[in-house]
Formats: sequence, C-alpha cells, structure tokens
Amino acid sequence: MSFTRPLPRLLAILLLFVATLTASQVVSTTVAHADGCYTWSRTLSQGASGEDVRQLQIRVSGYPGYGGHLAIDGAFGPATKAAVQRFQSAYGLTADGVAGQNTFNKIYALQDDDCTPIHFTYAELDDGCGGSGFDGGPLSAAATKANALETMWHLEALRHALGDQPLVVTSGFRSYSCNSQVGGASNSQHLYGRSADLVGNPSLCTLAKQARYHGFGGILGPGYPGHNDHTHLDIRTSNFWDAPTCGI
Repeated sequence: MSFTRPLPRLLAILLLFVATLTASQVVSTTVAHADGCYTWSRTLSQGASGEDVRQLQIRVSGYPGYGGHLAIDGAFGPATKAAVQRFQSAYGLTADGVAGQNTFNKIYALQDDDCTPIHFTYAELDDGCGGSGFDGGPLSAAATKANALETMWHLEALRHALGDQPLVVTSGFRSYSCNSQVGGASNSQHLYGRSADLVGNPSLCTLAKQARYHGFGGILGPGYPGHNDHTHLDIRTSNFWDAPTCGI
C-alpha cells in the first residue's frame, strides 16, 4: 500500500505540466506578429479611426474598384471596407471587410521593412534622370516620398491582378530639372511622386485597361501623344484616361 501513496502527487505534477504546456501554446498563437515596418495591434472594421486605419488604407489603396479612389484619411468607412474585401478576395482570404490577423499577416508578407511592397523599391520610383532622393519638386521630400509609397501599393495591386507578372518602371518621380530635361508637362504628376511609366510585358494596353480597377486616376497610353512606347499611370483622384489605341 505504501507504494501507491505517491501516485496522486505524481499525477498532480503531470497535470500541472500539461496545463502549463497548453497555456504556453495558447499564448504563442495569440501573440501579435511583430513586423519591421508596421505592426497592427487591433482588429479594424467599419467605424474605426486612427493611424492604424490610415496605414491599412495605404496597403489596400489599389483595391477601390473600377474608377474608384480610396481616401487615405484614417477613417474606416464603407469605401475602406469594400477595398479590404477586394484585397482579401484577391489573396484568397475570407472577404468580410474586417482587417484581422489573417489580413495583417498577408500584408506583412507583402511588405519590406521600409514599408514598400516587396516587388517595388523607392529607387524604382526615384528621379528618372539619375538623381537621388525625392527633393527638387513642388513638395517636400518627405511628402513626395509618401506619395511614391502609395503609388507603389497601387502598382502592387495591379501586378497581382495581372498574375504577378513583373512590371518595369522606366520613370517615377522627377525633379523640376529632370521633368524639364525629358520634356514633361509643367503640371506633371511625376513632379509629385504620384506617377509611374511602365513598359514591357504585359502589353501596354493590358496595363492601361487593368489599371482602371486599381485607383489610377491618370492613365495615358498608346494613341495619346507621346505615349505610344509606354503606359503612364498616376494616382490623381480624378480620372483622366486616354489610350485610344486600347479603346480607352
């Protein structure tokens, strides 16, 4: 009989060990993902507001729907919900318009530590005349760089919609001197860091047509003067589309 007395104590120790292990596993699966660029700490849905909403809006700004434009204002309204739903659908997530951990994990996977999408860099959107940085235009360098970041997230959405085919950017931000050198319009969106000129595959017309779904207000392509060898895209918030050869 004396040999059976320690069993209850041993059983209690084993149960405590199992409980501790289970608790640690639960904690490890609920700890928020830490990202090198930006980490969201709460689920976001319609009615929310704040900097975390604004950061989300930048990432889903390429999903406003045909001819639409998503305001980057930090207010989670119906348009933001719809953009989140389109983003979720594009990546095979539950399209409920609520940005939770699965949505954030997808965004984390799509961005580098400097917040640019993984398939684009600030260097690609930099001075098209070989300059360095985002100064020399009508805005501060910081504001121009912020515009370039939004442009890249629009491009990332376009790229994904086209089957993740690489996009070749030949001209992004231009300083005043660069814009003058290449003969750009005096009010060119390139001056503000809001533009990208694309060439190569997919075809120029395919780029122009698909861009209508991803928040590009400016779409100029084949058939428009000076644009037969590239498709110009920019993120102005009113639509000026002209690519006659493409039926636009």
